[in-house]
This record gives sequence, C-alpha cells and structure tokens, in this order.
Amino acid sequence: MQIKMINSMAQVDRLAWNHLAGEAYPFLRHEFLSALEQSGSVSEQTGWLPAHLLVMKDDELLAFMPLYLKSHSRGEYVFDHQWAHAYHQSGLDYYPKWLTAIPFTPCQGARLCVKDTGDRLEITRLLLAFIKQLSEQQDASSWHCLFPDLQQTELLRSLGLGIREGVQFQWFNKGYRDFNDFLDTLNAAKRKMIKRERRKVDEQGVELLRITGKAASAQQWQVFFQFYTMTYLKKGSQPYLNEAFFQQLAATMGDRLLLVLAVKDKRYVGAALSFIGNDTLYGRYWGCYEEYNALHFEACYYQGLDYCLEHGLQRFDSGAQGEHKISRGFEPVSTYSAHWLKDARFAKAIEQFLAREQQAIQIYKQDAASYLPFK
Repeated sequence: MQIKMINSMAQVDRLAWNHLAGEAYPFLRHEFLSALEQSGSVSEQTGWLPAHLLVMKDDELLAFMPLYLKSHSRGEYVFDHQWAHAYHQSGLDYYPKWLTAIPFTPCQGARLCVKDTGDRLEITRLLLAFIKQLSEQQDASSWHCLFPDLQQTELLRSLGLGIREGVQFQWFNKGYRDFNDFLDTLNAAKRKMIKRERRKVDEQGVELLRITGKAASAQQWQVFFQFYTMTYLKKGSQPYLNEAFFQQLAATMGDRLLLVLAVKDKRYVGAALSFIGNDTLYGRYWGCYEEYNALHFEACYYQGLDYCLEHGLQRFDSGAQGEHKISRGFEPVSTYSAHWLKDARFAKAIEQFLAREQQAIQIYKQDAASYLPFK
C-alpha cells in the first residue's frame, strides 16, 4: 500500500472516489468536496488547505480520507479554542493543525472509506502514522477527526486517540403513517403547540414550497443565497459559503438537495436547504429577511418531517445545537470526535479534560431526554 496526498479533488478520479464513498452520505461525494474547492469556499486563503490522503494498491484506489491543514478553528462545530489558548499561553503554536472533517458540516458519517477487500484497522494505523510524520515535517500540533460514525470512533479509540463526546438532537421515524400519526405519539400540550405553530404560519398568509435542487430555477437559488447570507450578516459575520458553491451543487448533485421556499403575497420571505441521503434528511441552512411567527420551525423542521414521512426516510439530522428541538420530538444523540496531540504534556492534560467533560455530557444528555414530549 502507498499513501498519496492530493491538494485538489481534481487529482482523483470521480468515479473511483464515489464508488468508495457510496450513496448514503452526500457530504463525502466527490461533487460536494469539489464544489467547496472550486468555489473557493475551501482554500489556503480561507484557512482550509486541502491535503486529502489516498491509499493506493496496484494503482487502484483502496481507501481515502479527507484531510485539511487548518490555520484556525472556524467552521468546525467542535470547539477547541480553549486548547489553542492554552498552547499560546505556554509559548507553543496550536496552528497549523491537521483536520479530517467535512468543512462547515457537523453531520456524522464515515471519515475513512475503504474498499471491501481492505483491512480497516491496518489502513487506519498506516494513515495515523503518516499524519504523525507529516506533523513533524509541517510543525503541526495535532490531528482531529470530527463527527466520525460510531464504528470509526471505536476504531480510533482502540488506537489510543482521545475521544470527545457531544450531543445533537435528531428525529427518528418510528413507522409513522403521516404527520398526524407522529403527533398522536406526543403529549397533549406539545401536540397542541405544534398544531398551533403550523396554523400560525398559514394564518399569516405564508405558503411553503418544497422543490428539489434540480428543479429550482436560477432565480430561486439566488433568492436562497440572499437569505443564507442574511443569517450571517444578522450576527455580524460573513458566510462561509459563496453563491458559486450552491450553483455548482445545483448543477452536479441537485437531486440530493431539498429547497423549502416560504412565499407571502407572491414574494419569497424565507428559505431552508436540506441534503437528502439514502435514509436520512440533513437540515443545513436557513435564512429570512424579516421574522414571521413560527416560520423557522415550519421551514426548518416540520417541512423536513413531512418530507421524511412522504419518502420513507428514517432519520432527520437537523444539525448542531438547538434545545428547542426537544419539545418537537428531536431526541438527544451522541456525536464524537477523535484527537491526537503531538505534545505529550498537552495530550495528557486534554485526556483528563475529556474524561471530566464526558461525565458532564452524559448528565446533560440524560436531562435533555427527560424533556422529550412523547407520551
């Protein structure tokens, strides 16, 4: 086996990459990662230098792992700013660091894709040794793998990496016939709340349109991007993604995109974008110019639930944070990240920190579950 590093998705065959990536998880597709790079949303200038690792055997792609050299911690959703501050206080540099993640995407999934004939443990061990060697050459402080699936988390744990646990809120389809069937499983107060929120949207004269990315017009994509940008501007920051990224996605994987548009008086007033997996809907982006009562819940959650129920999807991963999701039937689930630090002293200190944090996370997760609205 040989390891090859590439700094552009254009350097790897699309079909070979997608064959290993599979169909279930849209964010590892060649088209998605290429759109990030070709739009300039991911680049050395934005602090995300691509350095993807390919494992080759007999000139065939045996495995791959996305990798970036990071000069900051923005857009990751696993927060290590305190670690960087501690490094700085000790006179050490935390950046650059190596990162295996999907940029700006806190959704669990595979982070190492291996051909069926490959030995996952052997390949993971080989890649980890390669990254440690790179860290010496590039003077990088560490390697972090964000939001891997549980199987890969346990594999990395077995190789001695520190595992950090987090919590997100996700909805699961328990064989519901339709939205009303789902509502019937909730207690009376929360059932009335959701019905009232959906009714308020209708009473304000707001209509919701659900269309695939492939069917959306260029003008509708422009409208969506304006709403997406507004979400960041309201917080005083610039968006991570640009319009070229979304235009390219619409052209290359539009059938994997679900666009929800809110319309009032023949004018678009809000929009939400989700990604469609084989059995999961991934809610990702939302924006509006002005606030309408309960519109965020309708566009971002209830329309997504309707779509899952109509198309037989089993899970709705609505992204990071959002305790308000609990009362709407989204259950707390564990997410993970894996961490290796070159400096032995900091590695030990962070290991102790993760052990303490994990206890607090378990208490938080149990507490959140106690507020679920099910009968």
